[in-house]
Amino acid sequence: MADELVLTLRRQRLIQDAGGHNTWERHTIERRLPPDRAAIIICDMWDAHWSRGAAERVAAMVPRMNAVLHAARDRGVRIIHAPSETMSFYAGHPARERILSVPPVEPPPDLPHEEPPLPVDTSDHGSDTAASDPTEVPRRVWSRQHPALDIDAQHDVISDDGRQIYSYLRAQGIEQVLIMGVHTNMCILNRSFAIKQMVRWGVDIALVRDLTDAMYNPARPPYVDHWAGVGLVIAYIEKFWCPTVSSEQLIGHP
Repeated sequence: MADELVLTLRRQRLIQDAGGHNTWERHTIERRLPPDRAAIIICDMWDAHWSRGAAERVAAMVPRMNAVLHAARDRGVRIIHAPSETMSFYAGHPARERILSVPPVEPPPDLPHEEPPLPVDTSDHGSDTAASDPTEVPRRVWSRQHPALDIDAQHDVISDDGRQIYSYLRAQGIEQVLIMGVHTNMCILNRSFAIKQMVRWGVDIALVRDLTDAMYNPARPPYVDHWAGVGLVIAYIEKFWCPTVSSEQLIGHP
């Protein structure tokens, strides 16, 4: 069907090679569903960040992300803006009021799930630019979502509360959630609306792997460049938590 949303979900599974050694193998499955049965969560794409490197990469992602949101919204995909810790900025906004009016639904008990250690060391908080600027210390400097990400007042919703978002997903009959934004090894995994909690609630969720960034400093283990570090976190998610997709599946071009 022309109006179907077609997603190629990528995961990694542990197999034995011909020599009997354990190894990870990528595999994909195709999922088709009506666009109005899918939702996108935009995680913590704030207007500012204490790490200059992190802020620069968010700004670089914004144009592509906004184009993807427009394309998905035009097809009927639901858009959930989740800039954590900024809900006071959106008080009275129609998109905020819309989700506040959704009757609460009690999530199911958490499914058990292992938590293997992350593949990158963020004991220094993960900024790759902090060494050159002593004022770069973790602190809240954000006040809203990045202003270049458009919020449709007639259709979108705004929330940073996992139970509120779960209730909205159930009310809309959502069958597939996609999550994009920052940071892959922190908020994308750990927020109350993000990957770990959705997996534990039995919600089908997938990471949009080319519209995300990790907090990782190449001066820390495993001593690879920044984007290699992001790739390691994406692989970790594919192995242990949920599939990933690429944004071209939503917008139609690489």
